[in-house]
Amino acid sequence: MIKKSGLIIVLWLMIVPLAFASGEVEELMNQANNLYQQEKYEEAIKLYNQILDNGYVGPELYYNLGNAYYRLGKLGYAILYYEKALKLAPDDSDIQYNLKIAKARTVDRIQEVPQLFFIEWWNVLVASLSVTSWATIVLIFYLLFLFSIGLFFLSKKARIQKQAFLLGSFSLALLILTAILLFARINRETSSQYGVLTEQVQAVKVSPDENSNDAFVIHEGIKFKIEDELKDWVKIKLADGKVGWLKKDTFGKI
Repeated sequence: MIKKSGLIIVLWLMIVPLAFASGEVEELMNQANNLYQQEKYEEAIKLYNQILDNGYVGPELYYNLGNAYYRLGKLGYAILYYEKALKLAPDDSDIQYNLKIAKARTVDRIQEVPQLFFIEWWNVLVASLSVTSWATIVLIFYLLFLFSIGLFFLSKKARIQKQAFLLGSFSLALLILTAILLFARINRETSSQYGVLTEQVQAVKVSPDENSNDAFVIHEGIKFKIEDELKDWVKIKLADGKVGWLKKDTFGKI
């Protein structure tokens, strides 16, 4: 399934060539979607990538790219673009479902290092909404807090003042909580980098050297955290805590 309605293409770069207008982007998207429906997946991918090359990104674009790669059997690229789409739209059920289906076909079964239950709940809560969504909620509670302050000082009735005080206390508490969640979400996106292996199988090295010993082997579609970079190598960490070095040209960054 592709997403055709609401083709919201987000401007990734602040300045793009004026010749590549938004109307042309939508036209390319329509052409690519038509090619996808005709099962011409490689041609559709070329047009989707042409949009990316001109600086436009969006959850629909990444989602459709993931679907096209999945149809071609390129599981690593499919998961990579589903992950990119989910990063921009974490509450999208279609993206979540397709990503789950794609991951079910991967070879590696990584047992994650168990976390304390309250840390796990917190991480799920932080990741449940995008930065934009958390920022919107923060703004709502901020305006509600200001409204309650105004109502408290402008009203001369004790009953209304009491209700305004309770509303203000409630909105302030939620304002502080959602602001913390917003900053946690921003920090997660800016401080952490993740990648997805796009090669079918790859040996992860003990050190950033082609001649070093193999630490372990991973397969197409596996997701990992990028901890360090050195020339053509990156240090990766799997969900189960395994650490090693991988060549940069074997994976894509989320």
